Amino acid sequence: MFSSAKETKYIYFILMEDFPVNGRVFPAGNIATIPENDYLKEVQNEPHVAVRRLKVHLVEADVYLSLEAAILRGLSEQDAGLLLAVSPSAERLNLYLENEALQNARLIRTQDPVMVDYKSQSLPGVVKYIGSIDDSPRFSGTFFGIELQVESVVDGQNDGVFGGHQYFRCQTGSGIFLPFNRVKAGWCPGEAGLCASMEGAKINHALRDHPVNPGDRVAIYMEKEMKEGIVVGVLDGGSVVLVNLESDLVMGEDPKMPLRVPLDSVVKEDMLQPVGNIQHSPSRESQLRQDLKPDIWENGGSQSNCNLGIKSVVQINVDKGQPVTGVIQWMGQLPGMTGKCAGVELDEDKGVSDGTWKGKRYFQCATKRGIFVRVESCQPDTRFQSLAIAQEDSQDPERTTNQESCIVPDIIPPPRNEEAVRILQGRMRGIQGHCNSCYMDSALFSLFSCTMVLDSMLHKSTKSQSGHIQQILREEIVNPLRRDGFVDCKKVMNLRRELTRDGYCEGFTTEEKDPEEFLNVIMQHVLGLEPLLKLKSAGQKEQECYCHQIFIDEDDDLVVPTVQQLVEHSFHSNRLKLAEVPSCFIIQMPRFGKNYKMFEKIIPSLELDITDLLCDSPRECCLCAELATQECEECFKDKLFSKAGLKQYCTVCWHQVHSHSARRSHKSMKLRCPDEFTRSGNAMVPREKMQLFAMLCIETSHYVSFIKYGPEDHQWMFFDSMSDRHGGESGYNIPTVTACPEVAKYVKSSAVKLAKQHPRDLEGVAKRQLCDAYMYLYQNPRMAVYK
Repeated sequence: MFSSAKETKYIYFILMEDFPVNGRVFPAGNIATIPENDYLKEVQNEPHVAVRRLKVHLVEADVYLSLEAAILRGLSEQDAGLLLAVSPSAERLNLYLENEALQNARLIRTQDPVMVDYKSQSLPGVVKYIGSIDDSPRFSGTFFGIELQVESVVDGQNDGVFGGHQYFRCQTGSGIFLPFNRVKAGWCPGEAGLCASMEGAKINHALRDHPVNPGDRVAIYMEKEMKEGIVVGVLDGGSVVLVNLESDLVMGEDPKMPLRVPLDSVVKEDMLQPVGNIQHSPSRESQLRQDLKPDIWENGGSQSNCNLGIKSVVQINVDKGQPVTGVIQWMGQLPGMTGKCAGVELDEDKGVSDGTWKGKRYFQCATKRGIFVRVESCQPDTRFQSLAIAQEDSQDPERTTNQESCIVPDIIPPPRNEEAVRILQGRMRGIQGHCNSCYMDSALFSLFSCTMVLDSMLHKSTKSQSGHIQQILREEIVNPLRRDGFVDCKKVMNLRRELTRDGYCEGFTTEEKDPEEFLNVIMQHVLGLEPLLKLKSAGQKEQECYCHQIFIDEDDDLVVPTVQQLVEHSFHSNRLKLAEVPSCFIIQMPRFGKNYKMFEKIIPSLELDITDLLCDSPRECCLCAELATQECEECFKDKLFSKAGLKQYCTVCWHQVHSHSARRSHKSMKLRCPDEFTRSGNAMVPREKMQLFAMLCIETSHYVSFIKYGPEDHQWMFFDSMSDRHGGESGYNIPTVTACPEVAKYVKSSAVKLAKQHPRDLEGVAKRQLCDAYMYLYQNPRMAVYK
């Protein structure tokens, strides 16, 4: 097809929807081509009508199909080649829709320094080749040939040879070929000049491997004084990289006398001061020296930084003033640095460290998520400026000091609707965070603030040795939260101490834990609560648990799934059924820690229909809505059917569907229906639905939650137990509850629309609700009466 590529020009497309043909489905994300002359002929034949069908060549499948132009999107040849190297097709489509990684890949050139993502590793390398690695004449994907700059064992490493052809030359075992989505430009994305050493990897320094460039303004602290100037060159010093620095003119120093210093000693100026605070003047050096003193903010500086501490959410202006956001995980002195520094865990892979500085670990985070900067470089995250104290609150000392909550022995029902807004919304509201408590704060707020579905935990008879823990939970946390809208951190610490003292689990007072670990301990081991879920699996006895973890096989069609789809796929993949209707259904998303999540976005289902997940319960035919008699597991993933809902049929529809040759081999599973329902003659199968009442989310090791406080779709609140901080390390966290009606807007959006929308364009805190989901909590108020 491409044997005469010089003479023939092609138009390139990406398929936006699945296209079924004779029982075979070509998934969205396929790359298609058509000769430019053929395309122009189609247009010329009907000059006044939009082209409705095009005969294109699907490259991967190597087939020719006539497709509607409406389901195709045009690509440049460069983009088509980059995308074709990525698989599966669903990931390819997602990269096309997000577009940011594709835009960055277009700018990468040979000899550029890059970072390679490989099996949770982030390895430095240099681009040596960009192009096809397929010797056939057909159009093929564009790969990046990388010479790794570390001594590391990576599958598929080579010396620039692929398929017997030499594409570039490098040391044996240092070469690797990768698609663009696993290659990122630059070695230090934040350009902070504070690159931490990489553990377990020996970096081969070269002239290209540096975070500063000629023309950059930098500073260096030497001989007890700060010098600054302009980088005029970067030299290979063998074991180190050296920077030629042309110092600013200072009295007593030779004009333009170059300084040669190690790269590790150099700090870019824009990381040392808040944007707008650098004053270029004749006394610039003395001003910079003053700016680096620890007491910089005591006289005329930015007062907002005085309140920053551990767990403060901040932004740092780097890369020509572009802010990056994150959470302060450590504060203190760094060797070789004057003044107070902060170790920040960033929200994105724009850092230069994994929490280590010059070989010593100060905090734990993912590779390229950590960065060390001056405290003065950190500013409160502007995304949370809407949480600032209102004028009327600032006049109320009880709302702006570290107040203490009361002990409430009375039984308090959860507030709803406007009463919930009045009691819970505002600053110093919710449960106050302290010392890695966010997992417990967010779980307790979600379970008890506006629902009573698990109030049996508070009042059920329990073992005498656990009675004091139940009393703390009821009278020091839940009741004050519902009556006054605030619980201070001492009450939660009291609960944490008792759980540790009684030996239920170590580390509750100090360590980060996951919400499900806390819930399992308090429900099962402390209070002896009856398991929330009773599950039946094929050929196995009944299982009991408190949470359901989603485990599913990879599915190219699930790009932006709903919770309903994930639950159905999980139950289908693991052949599970609910033995009974639960009062509370707690669902963990397919993500593991803060580093891995299977889906970039998940759409919450406000209602979860569990009718077809129940064992031996009436079910309706998915085609005609009559009483179903048989279920087909193999039809569940058939591309011709809906992507939601299990596939069960009445007898007539079963035979019609399975008369097709592609489905004749399917095996049926007979459904049991209660005799009472059959005798009743009721033609309408009752639907069993559960209501979403809370969501827990995690971003950069910090848990937050969304709770529904009323029946309307917009009645949502967002809770963060550590949204702000008063004072430094000896200060306290400020919990905040804010309204977030924008949740309703996004849960009703289509998957296609959300797939196209970049997280940064989402309103308010909706990004966290869609992109950082960790746990969904559903309730069945009717069943709660009996549990």
